[in-house]
Amino acid sequence: MLIKNIEAKIRLATVIAMGSLVSSVIICGIVSVFAFKQVANARQSVYILDNNVPILAKQTDMQVNRPAEYRAHVDLFHTLFFSLTPDDKYIEYQLKKAMYLIDESGAREYDDLKEKGFFTSILSSSSVLTLQTDSILLDVPRHYFRYYGKLKIDRRSSTLTRSLVTEGYLKDIPRSDNNPHGVLITGWKTLENKDLSDVQKNSF
Repeated sequence: MLIKNIEAKIRLATVIAMGSLVSSVIICGIVSVFAFKQVANARQSVYILDNNVPILAKQTDMQVNRPAEYRAHVDLFHTLFFSLTPDDKYIEYQLKKAMYLIDESGAREYDDLKEKGFFTSILSSSSVLTLQTDSILLDVPRHYFRYYGKLKIDRRSSTLTRSLVTEGYLKDIPRSDNNPHGVLITGWKTLENKDLSDVQKNSF
């Protein structure tokens, strides 16, 4: 009888021990999942200081803002590439920054314009180029864009306005200081670059 009581107590202790172990594992799992969700939510919360007063700002999903970033990237590249002044150092600086945003198709376009004397004419005529973006057509599933803009070339003797239409594709890459949007333009080419108007300036 004594032996049976001892065996029953051992079984009871074993059951209690196993139950406690299983309960502990379940509780640890629930706590871990809850903590992970809390950390994930905290990472989406950004506090901005306004006169030393913290203001909560929620971080949105990157894919929600991606189309806006694509358009901003395309606009930035075209502005860097075409908005120029008659200063060879400035032209070099602008184009160097632009090349971080595009693949080798940008370098080919640059070499082509250089061979045609485009940049030399800017220096010789003291032209100031200003690009105005009209619209950017974006096909997100295909990562395709088409850019529409007007290029104003302000010379000493006249002001020339050209329509500019280009197209290309967009590739997601890691963000960097030189490429803050994390986008690379690929297969870029000019579809249209024709004169719209050429207004002569008064010579007196």
